[in-house]
Amino acid sequence: MTELPADGLMPFHAMEILKRAKAIEATGRTVCHLEVGEPGAPPAPRVIEAVGKALPLAQGYTNAKGLTELREGLTAYYAAQHGVTVDPDSMLCTMGSSSGFIIAFHTAFRPGARIAITRPGYPAYVNTLLGLGFGIAEIPLSAENGWRLTGADIAAAHADTPFEGLLFASPANPTGATVDRAGLADIIATCQRLGVRLISDEIYHGLDYAGPSVSALELTRDAIVINSFSKYYCMTGWRIGWMVLPDDLVRRAEILQQNLFISAPTLSQIAATVALGERDYAEQQKAGYAANRQLLNDGLHALGFDIGAPSDGAFYAYAGISRFSNDAMSFCETLLDEAGVAITPGIDFDRAGGNRFVRFSYAGKRESVELALERMGKVLR
Repeated sequence: MTELPADGLMPFHAMEILKRAKAIEATGRTVCHLEVGEPGAPPAPRVIEAVGKALPLAQGYTNAKGLTELREGLTAYYAAQHGVTVDPDSMLCTMGSSSGFIIAFHTAFRPGARIAITRPGYPAYVNTLLGLGFGIAEIPLSAENGWRLTGADIAAAHADTPFEGLLFASPANPTGATVDRAGLADIIATCQRLGVRLISDEIYHGLDYAGPSVSALELTRDAIVINSFSKYYCMTGWRIGWMVLPDDLVRRAEILQQNLFISAPTLSQIAATVALGERDYAEQQKAGYAANRQLLNDGLHALGFDIGAPSDGAFYAYAGISRFSNDAMSFCETLLDEAGVAITPGIDFDRAGGNRFVRFSYAGKRESVELALERMGKVLR
């Protein structure tokens, strides 16, 4: 386990690459965007229709927790998808998952508390925690174990340097790794035994290829669950998500929401309410990701990237580049400049060993993946 310094804020390199790619496109060149984890499709047509009807109306603040219709829709979602009953009053609609994390950290932990995250992991975890003044403990994962976290990993890390919280995602970014029901139960039981508060990041739920997504709510009511409409429902730019809180944290979270954000955007909440009923459309997009998943994995293997079986979830491939480079950022800049292919360096997700890896997103169109593989082949061979 590696503990990061309190002043270790770093750029979000995926966004840095995106900015550089946009500058290249401004010169007239085309870029294959495989750097940012966002669907290439718009929301479902009925979502667009509902928003169009709402646009002429005044868009005032909603209840700090969110529209009643949206929270009741989420209650129906948990009943249908996970077989659990969730009280709408235990939910908070948020500005994407990002504000949900801020509220969760300040709601559940004392100032300066140490919170564990996995390495590799989503870079905003590190930078948000550091920016808010919390401590961090990293639990390293390995490709040999499929990048999966176990209860034993948590216990060993906690024995080395105790922590009060664990932020964990399944499916995970950047690896796409998932834990099954037994694996999640092991993680939850270990956290309960150690007195560690679990924050379950379920933003990629619905995007599982090996089996149905398992929510922490199926196994415990002590965890904070964070989710979003960004990925499965194709609504990244709408900035709308939600969180489900244990009873003892609901009121404090509501007060923080009132003061930090007032409420999530009303128009986005209207769109999200309709999106919940458009799972057939979302499943169509997922089928496209699944096809891209195999195409990209086969293509990267043929080009010489170090990559195993396709990821179990999300829409990412986390690939080793030892055949080509030991400097992931330089490698990504070269591919962008010479091949017009934008990908993300592994240092975004792993400050210790990320120079040996890069992340590809296959959430876009198949044509973009095919063209990216063709262009990389010309540069790398």
